[in-house]
Amino acid sequence: MKVFIVDDEIVIREGIRESFPWDETQYTLVGEAPDGEMALPMIRDTNPDIVITDIRMPFMDGIDLCRILRVQMPWIGIIILSGYDEFEYARQCIQLGVREYLLKPINSADLKAVLDKVSTQITSERQMLEHGASLRARMEGDGKFLKEKLLGSLFTDDAEVEDAGNVLRQLGAMGSPAVSPFYAVIDAAFSPVGIGQEAADALVGGSGGTAFVSGGRTGTRILIIGGSAEDTEERAYAFSSSLATELERSGCFEIRIGIGEIVDCPEDIFKSFKSARHIRHLLSEKTDEKTYILGVREMGEGAGDKNVPSVISDAKLFMAEHFTDPNLLLQDVAKAVNMSTSRFSTVFSQQSGMTFTEYLIYLRLNKAKELLRTTDMKNSRISQESGYNDSHYFSYIFKKNTGMTPSEYRMQYQNQPE
Repeated sequence: MKVFIVDDEIVIREGIRESFPWDETQYTLVGEAPDGEMALPMIRDTNPDIVITDIRMPFMDGIDLCRILRVQMPWIGIIILSGYDEFEYARQCIQLGVREYLLKPINSADLKAVLDKVSTQITSERQMLEHGASLRARMEGDGKFLKEKLLGSLFTDDAEVEDAGNVLRQLGAMGSPAVSPFYAVIDAAFSPVGIGQEAADALVGGSGGTAFVSGGRTGTRILIIGGSAEDTEERAYAFSSSLATELERSGCFEIRIGIGEIVDCPEDIFKSFKSARHIRHLLSEKTDEKTYILGVREMGEGAGDKNVPSVISDAKLFMAEHFTDPNLLLQDVAKAVNMSTSRFSTVFSQQSGMTFTEYLIYLRLNKAKELLRTTDMKNSRISQESGYNDSHYFSYIFKKNTGMTPSEYRMQYQNQPE
């Protein structure tokens, strides 16, 4: 289970990070942030199973973060950190789907107990969703078949675009309201198809009515709906990332996922599907069978797959020039290369072979290694020069990625070229 921490108090984050026996448990700390605004793109990037968040924070508080996660990534288990005077806030968060809350100050035993409880809930729900998808398929029989047949009619080359609105209205009449201001189609291929389809069905079952599935010969097609273009795009990326994780967890391979254009009318759903299918085919040509990868067709006049490598090169150059800024965020780099945050996150991972966060850590630790080898700076100064304003967090990240503390690295490599 991957865990992410959000709290504006460094001492709280440090306490959880340093005192909890991560290596002795089933949990892995994948990231931390001081507020919801900074946390959100990192959460999309690291795709944690559990988020531990404070309630009162600057810029975006825990309630707003919970509200967004509930809509965009409802499968994440959320644990709230609160003080004794914040019960009303905690109550609001619980109404937003929070699993548990912890009163500050916390200790390792309490945190372990709550993590275990939430982990058990998540595992149980995943099993129930998988079982439920299979059970619904058997119980609904022709009803489920008809819904998938209706939805699948939107994705055939001989589809009549003028019939798209009628198809969505028929789905609504059958208890699956799909009429929405915006749409996006995800086209996924994987093996074995049967196992992967069950995983996709289970994920759709937990989407809160924002995703609809139709199985295909080589995989599945997912229709994502949303109230705005931005909301639909974020949901499509979040769903695709989680689908890739669930497919791999289920033992699938040869996983390719294409994300289509965001469209604003039913008649253009097939257009979104074609762009998703196109990028999925490109991925099949460019990657080996052990790789799973997400792809997106670039939007706008003159934009396309050919431009992506140059955009990522520009992004890496921008990061190389600004990685020492401790406040550098995914959205800052995305804005610099004129790309939406969610699209940039996926395209960057696809082109670089590592997430934005992993690449940022790579740049910062390379700088730290150079300073440790060639200078006598104190670790606190090296931390700042490398882009970390918290020297304890710097030491944690350094050891996690190199297996050595900064001091151990200096003793072994000082005055030696790497």
